[in-house]
Amino acid sequence: MRMKDKKILIIEDDTFLSNIYKTKLTKEGFSILMADNGEDGLALMKSEKPVLVLLDIMLPKMDGFEVLERVQKDAKLKKIPIVIMSNLGQDSDVEKGKTLGAVDYIVKSDTTLENVITTINKYL
Repeated sequence: MRMKDKKILIIEDDTFLSNIYKTKLTKEGFSILMADNGEDGLALMKSEKPVLVLLDIMLPKMDGFEVLERVQKDAKLKKIPIVIMSNLGQDSDVEKGKTLGAVDYIVKSDTTLENVITTINKYL
């Protein structure tokens, strides 16, 4: 995969966390796009066509579940794997995320950067 083919979009309102992921993923050879709210994240998905999206649920302007709902209505965006990364770890949230089309669900507090990389590589 060429660099430009390895675009990952991180939709996360915690800047500190986004930057940690960006640094690690850049070292892994990915090109990173970032959005700190659901609206901007959705717009970036449409304009940039990333190969994968890391999506938080608790977001300003439009939450992650709504982003997923909108993505499902768009034939082109629907093909992009979306991995939810959230602190909401209840089974009902995980179930809802997967029902709305997320390929995986990572609970932030239960994971490591290495696990995130492994999960990303699983879907590329």
